[in-house]
Amino acid sequence: MKTEKMWSELAGYYDILYSWKDYEKEAAVIHKLIRQLKKSPGNELLDIACGTGNHIRYLKKHYKVTGADLNKEMLKIAKKKFPRLTFHQLNMVSFDLKKRFDVITCLFSSIGYVKTYTNLMKTIDTFSWHLKPGGVLVIEPFIPRNKFYSGIPFADFVDEPDIKICRMSVSKRRGNMAILDFHFLIATRKGIERLRDKHELGLFDVERVLRLLKSHGFRAKYLREGLMEERGLFIAVKKQW
Repeated sequence: MKTEKMWSELAGYYDILYSWKDYEKEAAVIHKLIRQLKKSPGNELLDIACGTGNHIRYLKKHYKVTGADLNKEMLKIAKKKFPRLTFHQLNMVSFDLKKRFDVITCLFSSIGYVKTYTNLMKTIDTFSWHLKPGGVLVIEPFIPRNKFYSGIPFADFVDEPDIKICRMSVSKRRGNMAILDFHFLIATRKGIERLRDKHELGLFDVERVLRLLKSHGFRAKYLREGLMEERGLFIAVKKQW
């Protein structure tokens, strides 16, 4: 998994780009689901692809949180926000933290970056190994394969006194892969910067993902009403044998 510019060169702009996102509300939804389903007795949570830690800000009120991300620049920001918490740089497809957790979260469609079903199977296996029996796995997927359409233009704008950002893309599809070719214009007091950043995310079939989860010892379901429109949410509980 290569490192996209948005998670390296653009890490410093990440929070302002997603300032519209209601992380507090999303964390409350996740916490409610965990309380309803979790059977393990502990409260240790591993947030995979934690980014700059915006969900962690609210989840840490209820759990002993460990953060993990592939990108060191994003982790630098998260560590600065939460210096007392533990963070790991790792690839979600295959890692070994040598401990198990009561909850694992993988949010904001980060699972799409594993791209293929082969990698997805490895990732779920890794998640399963790190989860206690009765623990809860929460995965927020990207847009399902049957709901992703090519040729749709998108634009995001930031309009703050000292910074203006325009991010534009047109959705494209290659097989089971979404191609998001982002073009950025960033204006600060130093001038205007232009960047281009291509992202590739796997478009996974909901039923196939559920089968993979179940084959790895989870009782799993898909919630169509997830945290973001059209994306849904996978909730899985590791079976207690």
